[in-house]
Amino acid sequence: MNLQLDDVALFVRVANLGTLSAAARERDVPVSQVSRAVDRLEAVCGVALLRRSTHGLSLTDEGDAFLAQSRRMLDIQSELQADLSGRLGAPGGWVRVSVSAVLAQTLIAPSLPSLQATWPALRLDIAADDRLIDMVRDGIDVAIRTGAPASDSVVARPIGTLRRGLYASPGYLARCGMPKDLDDLARHRLVTSSASPALNDWTFQRDGREQVWTARGDTRVDSSAALVALVQAGAGISRLTDLVATPLVRAGALVPVLPDLFSSAPTPVHAVMLRERHRLPKVRACVDHWAAWLAAHGGASPLA
Repeated sequence: MNLQLDDVALFVRVANLGTLSAAARERDVPVSQVSRAVDRLEAVCGVALLRRSTHGLSLTDEGDAFLAQSRRMLDIQSELQADLSGRLGAPGGWVRVSVSAVLAQTLIAPSLPSLQATWPALRLDIAADDRLIDMVRDGIDVAIRTGAPASDSVVARPIGTLRRGLYASPGYLARCGMPKDLDDLARHRLVTSSASPALNDWTFQRDGREQVWTARGDTRVDSSAALVALVQAGAGISRLTDLVATPLVRAGALVPVLPDLFSSAPTPVHAVMLRERHRLPKVRACVDHWAAWLAAHGGASPLA
């Protein structure tokens, strides 16, 4: 078969995304160009790979088999390119990264200049979103996540740790006062997460014991970046990572709340990668860089 690998790559993205138009938007090309790529593959293979209807696209049995082999071909191509680039020069190429909006601002953005200076041939495509992603469907090389992923299909490398604390703006505290204890905190306005309810379980030291207290928010938000903005604007008290809050405290934009009572165990930060991609030099270069950056900028020492 005289297969064009770029056509194969487009077919995989169409299958993952579910529509020709989504793949075209991702490539920034006309839908007709994507459609012609699929037509060429079907002509070379001699079978229909996709069913097209008013309800969308679906894979034929032959298309499903071809998709599995296409992914293998693209993985082999990536590994070959990475191996050759590693032998011939520095890591390079595009790395697609999924990261929360807050970590995009506090880890990826400030570390980018030094990453570019070290590896000028690297290119980052950053998906800054708090939602859970499908790494295969979304074409993600590395996902930066807090906590421990529970999937056997990925490799999760710990790159550092974060701590959390309670914070409020000086304006809020001037209006409402500084809470003196946990009972007093319950009478204050709180900003909580609607995307991940577990983030609203706050731990305190009380009478020599740890106590988990569920915060009931007067304002709830599904974005970590929006939560920080709301706290800065004076909407109430919330739990923030110290990596985010410490620079704002130094700048006078936030004030710690109940630091002697709030208990925060270190939260691991992982670089999550698909098993077939975690050895790629371009991926390793990024992950190594972020681990070193976290160690140097208050993200605790890398765990590995």
